[in-house]
Amino acid sequence: MPVTANARKGLTLQDSFNIAQVSWQTHAPQLRAVRETVFINEQSVPVELEWDGLDQQAHHLLALNAVGEPIGCARLLSNGSIGRMAVLKPWRGLGVGVALLTAAINYYQQRAQPVITLSAQVHAIAFYEKFGFKLCSEAYMDAGILHRDMQRIDAS
Repeated sequence: MPVTANARKGLTLQDSFNIAQVSWQTHAPQLRAVRETVFINEQSVPVELEWDGLDQQAHHLLALNAVGEPIGCARLLSNGSIGRMAVLKPWRGLGVGVALLTAAINYYQQRAQPVITLSAQVHAIAFYEKFGFKLCSEAYMDAGILHRDMQRIDAS
């Protein structure tokens, strides 16, 4: 399910990226690289919390730049939960997060998942609200970062 997008107006083809559905078994090094950079190195998430044992059974979305380097990712669990969504700093604000979240929503809609959930870092709540997610919990700390649960209910 590759989705091709041009990162910004006026950029050439080498500045584009695509989103691919991948598995942990085939793309663990690329997924790890993004998550280690964003969660462990930038946000100081403890290693033992980041690697929670759920990756092997999950579906994953991987954003790759035009030369095949990983630039973002998201994890999709069978219960309708989107997690571990991350975009490398140089690619933030260029549509990678939008493309990842859109692909995640489409993934669950194709599987007739009526409720999609996520645990949003508080600074990202407005981003998720643009996609129809609504707050459904009070604020709580997770890995030392303030979060709130959100959900999107699709009426079919």
